[in-house]
Amino acid sequence: MDKQELIKKLNEDLAGELSAITQYITYAAKATGPYRPQLTQFFLEEVVDEQGHATFLANKIVALGGEPTTEARPVPKAQNNREMVEAVLEAERRAVEDYTRRAREADEFGDKGLAVQLEDMVRDESGHAEETERILRDWPL
Repeated sequence: MDKQELIKKLNEDLAGELSAITQYITYAAKATGPYRPQLTQFFLEEVVDEQGHATFLANKIVALGGEPTTEARPVPKAQNNREMVEAVLEAERRAVEDYTRRAREADEFGDKGLAVQLEDMVRDESGHAEETERILRDWPL
């Protein structure tokens, strides 16, 4: 993998983080019902982690000589609380897959620091996915 390809892939990851930030803020606003306070808190607490990931990626892209994207991936539409939580779980699982792959690519590229940071982000996103799975576990259909 060359530097330009790595920058392109990191920008795809950055687009995912920008989407996650928007998704969490939007879903926090849309949460309804008796568990609205808990869901709102859950969604908004995740924004801080995703913002940290986005900041890291943008800085790394610039350090590699690239231009960080400002365009987020589309945010999935959700009509109710369960659909929102399911969409979050899908996004977190995708992030785990993407960062696992990207860490391997960064290592092949020869940037061990980037690979280690991406592995830390895999840990973060895995934790988010596990927490989301627990929320959904006994949720009535």
